[in-house]
Amino acid sequence: MKKKVAFYTLGCKLNFSETSTIARDLVEEGFERVEFSENADMYVINTCSVTENADKRFKWIVKQAQKSNPNAFVAAIGCYAQLKPEELAAVDGVDLVLGATEKFKIADYVNDLSKNDFGQVHSCEIEEADFYVGSYAIGDRTRAFLKVQDGCDYKCTYCTIPLARGISRSDTLQNVLNNAAEISSKGIKEIVLTGVNIGDYGKGEFGNKKHEHTFLDLVKALDKVEGIHRLRISSIEPNLLKNETIDFVAQSNSFVPHFHIPLQSGSDAILKLMSRRYLTNLYVDRVKRIREVMPDACIGVDVIVGFPGETEEHFLETYNFLNELDISYLHVFTYSERDNTKATELTGVVPKKVRNKRSKMLRGLSVKKRRAFYEGQLGSTRTVLYEAENKEGYIHGFTENYVKVKTPWNPSLVNTLHEIKLTEIDDDGMVRGVEVSSMVSAKPYP
Repeated sequence: MKKKVAFYTLGCKLNFSETSTIARDLVEEGFERVEFSENADMYVINTCSVTENADKRFKWIVKQAQKSNPNAFVAAIGCYAQLKPEELAAVDGVDLVLGATEKFKIADYVNDLSKNDFGQVHSCEIEEADFYVGSYAIGDRTRAFLKVQDGCDYKCTYCTIPLARGISRSDTLQNVLNNAAEISSKGIKEIVLTGVNIGDYGKGEFGNKKHEHTFLDLVKALDKVEGIHRLRISSIEPNLLKNETIDFVAQSNSFVPHFHIPLQSGSDAILKLMSRRYLTNLYVDRVKRIREVMPDACIGVDVIVGFPGETEEHFLETYNFLNELDISYLHVFTYSERDNTKATELTGVVPKKVRNKRSKMLRGLSVKKRRAFYEGQLGSTRTVLYEAENKEGYIHGFTENYVKVKTPWNPSLVNTLHEIKLTEIDDDGMVRGVEVSSMVSAKPYP
């Protein structure tokens, strides 16, 4: 009988794309993939270093696996496994810990799945993470996450990602196009481009600094791939989102009017402490340019509150900056200390109660911003891609400009595109609408 393997993914879209690829590799090695809640012979947990209390979360997930099968082999992979391998190996029930490069060769480290008395660690020095492994997530949802880049050469003072993933490096353009075509052939309607710092795309497969292709080259080439209905750019640094890219997206065949642009602070003083590569005036310019060529575009913003040195005045500067900016929603992160980052050496530590208060204020602002954006879309006709879950009797989908739409559950809607006139905002903040036409019928969903 085939051995069964289950996966649990923490963190970002990039992690999901890598989990999906690692899972396909293990299936090719003879494993059968099952849900994490099911009885499996091996459980693989893809970890994240960004999540606060990552160790507690990890321990809880290990316990869930042990409840399903106390004798199962448990492997930890990913960013937290690279940063704190010994810590994860010491967790009761963990048998194997694989770092940044080893995770893609998991089959080489798995023999008879016998439990180990102590977790075995195989973790490289992060300088050795200098080669590129392509991946994409498919079959898990109606959107596919396509990895185009990995690692980061930036030195933001709060961030551990360069320590967890190594230098910036990219997939070859041809390989990205091949993966996109393969995804499209499966009937997936939307591809989300993902990476650690995707605007830095073009640095060679081995991290060499010469850019064979730019991010704009990538966008233009993907726009020509047949069969892709939607392409969405995930988070991209404001200094790397060039006007040429914004202008191209505005008139492209497949790219949707949605940008997620990290800001992190609306105070130039704090941006300098963070070692970010721009100031607020550049950010304002990017938002203005998007609004000029795509008035209905959705613009999401990452922001960190409670960074060391952030006074009440700095925070209010951020709040007022965001309040006046024509954006659509916020992703709010409460600053938390990370080992081996320069931010931990800074003075002016913000008490956690104050951090939480500021976070709550910005989350409230985000609700207001999203509501205003949705209200501005009422009366317009948009294309909705419906997803696969039945949530309390409703099926949800997103318009091209990321308005979340709900309609009564109908399984025939899964993975289909429909033109919908947006008519009202429901009590839960989602939008309802009236169908104008069905655009693309469903293919068998993988």
